Amino acid sequence: MKELKIKITGTGTYLPGEKIPLDKVDQILGELTEAPTKIQKWLKMTKGLMRQLLDVEYYHFAINPITREFTDDNISMSVKAAQIAMKAAGIKAEEIDFIAYGSPHQDQMPTASVRIQEELGIEQCGEISIHANCTSAYKALLIAYDMLRTGRYKTALVISSNISSSELRAEYYNQAIIKKEEVILRYFLSDGAGAMVLQATDDNEGLFVEHTYMESIGGKKPAAMFNRRPAYWMNPKEEYEKGFHHLAQLFNDQLRIHFNEEGGSVFYKGLKRMMEKYPFNVDAVRFFQVNFPSKHISEVVMEECETLGIPKEKLYAKMSTMGYIGPPMAIVSIDRMIREEQFNSGDLILSFVTEVSKFMQAGFLLKYES
Repeated sequence: MKELKIKITGTGTYLPGEKIPLDKVDQILGELTEAPTKIQKWLKMTKGLMRQLLDVEYYHFAINPITREFTDDNISMSVKAAQIAMKAAGIKAEEIDFIAYGSPHQDQMPTASVRIQEELGIEQCGEISIHANCTSAYKALLIAYDMLRTGRYKTALVISSNISSSELRAEYYNQAIIKKEEVILRYFLSDGAGAMVLQATDDNEGLFVEHTYMESIGGKKPAAMFNRRPAYWMNPKEEYEKGFHHLAQLFNDQLRIHFNEEGGSVFYKGLKRMMEKYPFNVDAVRFFQVNFPSKHISEVVMEECETLGIPKEKLYAKMSTMGYIGPPMAIVSIDRMIREEQFNSGDLILSFVTEVSKFMQAGFLLKYES
């Protein structure tokens, strides 16, 4: 069977609320006034350091700063981003025959993909929900790409959303027992959604998906980002009292040990494997999107990537203007490129990510043709 070319025909971004500067993050998420004194002191000291490491000017949170109620959730943000992408693609909802949704994690039934399908008014389509931290958007793209190029479907909607604030609000924590690794993410993460429409086509002009890639190299590494929930439902009161619902991110030496290996970082070695499996002209890379929550980490891995022929000036980063929204960042970055940049025929867009919950990795390569 002949494989069709897969074209990105429309993209969309939705960022909730007003732009929030770092100095007002605690105000929007809520001050941790009941946390242990040492944690409160540490947080005040850490904010200054975060400004240097992250280089984030603004965040977006789906929280009303007055009522402190949520203004959006993962479904509504996904639908809003999808509607923008569909308008850009010039298609109606009923033309979509496959939905691939990716988010960090989810505990809802029914799953998000069918909720999005319902909100868009699509009576029947194929769908799948993927929950794999920051690789989830990449995996949603990978599955949609494979589904379309083999002819199973013709038009796919790829969506990713993340409402980090729901796990970062003061009201979410059992503040009396919180730890440093459970609150540091308040200055890393932001809310938002991204969407793209993929279509199988014979066209020769536009932005096309060339390759997609994924792997997991955490089989012998401990989790570096996690909650402590077991693989069954707990009594909610017990879960809260023990703080098992808290999202934790290990950092400093704990993370550094497992991220760096002999011969280079896991990111560098994973990207190298992708490039060996799907060779391409590195000189044609116009933009390299590195999906990390820290400018500092991105700059470190870019030093390694120079040995692969990817110079630092190829790095594409928009985190300073929106915060780090997790998996949707990969799609949102493509949306920004399409809307703000001019491409030449043959330009390549490379994206790669390492997530640290269990060191899953993924990437994709796009090519512009005219």
